[in-house]
Amino acid sequence: MSGVKCTNKLISILLCLSIVVMFSGCGQTQVVENKYDLYEDSYSFGLTLNAPETSSNLMASDLCITDGRNIGVDAVDSQIASGAGLFNLDTKETLYSQNIFEKLYPASTTKILTAYIAIKYGDLNQEITVSENACDQDEDSSVCNLKPGDVLTLRQLLYGLMLRSGNDAAIAIAEGMSGSTEKFATLMNQEAMALGATHSHFVTPNGLHDDDHYTTVYDMYLIFNSAIKLQDFVEILQTVSYDVYYKDADGSDQQQSWANTCGYLSGAYDAPSTITVIGGKTGTTGQAKYCLVCLSKNEKNERLVSIVYHADSRGNLYYLMNEILSQFGGK
Repeated sequence: MSGVKCTNKLISILLCLSIVVMFSGCGQTQVVENKYDLYEDSYSFGLTLNAPETSSNLMASDLCITDGRNIGVDAVDSQIASGAGLFNLDTKETLYSQNIFEKLYPASTTKILTAYIAIKYGDLNQEITVSENACDQDEDSSVCNLKPGDVLTLRQLLYGLMLRSGNDAAIAIAEGMSGSTEKFATLMNQEAMALGATHSHFVTPNGLHDDDHYTTVYDMYLIFNSAIKLQDFVEILQTVSYDVYYKDADGSDQQQSWANTCGYLSGAYDAPSTITVIGGKTGTTGQAKYCLVCLSKNEKNERLVSIVYHADSRGNLYYLMNEILSQFGGK
């Protein structure tokens, strides 16, 4: 028996020595390259609200947190859309959840991120000359009817972007700010990552279909939640119509009127009686179907963000949005 005990002890000693060698590298100091400092790097990417020398408040403390499980889908006609969510910004609750982490195409709701970046980093009084590339849109594309050489301010282009959902305005903004849509897309992805929208990838500033251009309901909530903290964004979002005056390539005066495509603001659809819609951004492509991102208030004056992605028709888009707001918006 003593021989067995000695053997067991020897095995234990050898095992401990092997573990020590494995982690010590035979006595050599191991240098970890590109080591990650939680608070330093989190602050530099905008994921924390404070610099390293201060006590850190994680960004999530001001967000509606969810584990992604579906909530409330049996209480509404959820089958008419691929994804949806309802978030109470004041109570920090996720009230409705339908596939909110699923990869989906955002169509023109992409322009929420484009507008957010333009307002956050741009000079709204900057004059931008519209390029031929910006005006090179398909016949069925949603446009502001801009012409090459038109000169508008960034602020004016933002109204065209958000109200008229102009794909030409989106390109003009991207080129005016970054020099090209490719460079602007890089900024879009950097900003999305900083906001925690880690399951998204953006290729264009307007959301025209690309297989590599996608987001999730929850990621869009994160982006929209940051955008509505900017007063200029909310001012544009809630505008029903906008008259724009600008110069064309010859210096002649031009004027257009742009109406908001959000059905709640245009009067095409009524919200539930307990809900006041402040504004919203629509999106439609063949692949993305019908999409809508809205900011509303309930009777308790609590702010709500509601999102429906990939509804099978425009009518069903607003029908499901109303069901979600009516069923869960006051809770």
